[in-house]
Amino acid sequence: MLSLKETRFYNDVLKEINYPFADIYIFEGYVISEIKEGVVFSWEDHAKRIVSDVHEYTKNDGSDIVYLSHRINSYSLKPMDWLYFYKNSFNLKGYGVIGYSSFSFFNTVVENLFFNKKIRRFNELETAIQWAKSRVLMDK
Repeated sequence: MLSLKETRFYNDVLKEINYPFADIYIFEGYVISEIKEGVVFSWEDHAKRIVSDVHEYTKNDGSDIVYLSHRINSYSLKPMDWLYFYKNSFNLKGYGVIGYSSFSFFNTVVENLFFNKKIRRFNELETAIQWAKSRVLMDK
């Protein structure tokens, strides 16, 4: 469970945004997040700020972005906060979760109840990045 910074993929990062609660890595057409240990991730306290900062950098409403949640730390989230995401007219081209424990995949099942697209699950970062890149290339 290495952080993205400790992998060869870090060389392709276009922009890194560091918060006290997460590290966000922006690539060409996709974003990878690493939420910090113990955070209770919510729309108001966290996601809203991330979405705004990613939008400011990419000038994209999310419809052409794949989001990968790299779950190297233990944290929780408020799945109902996905409703705020859509209420604010944001959309994603794809959403993937890279998890290393059965608990992180259990959370994905709950998230899928509130997310209006299928959430892809991965056991390793490389496979998730390949999938994200293929999603990015789909409409080009």
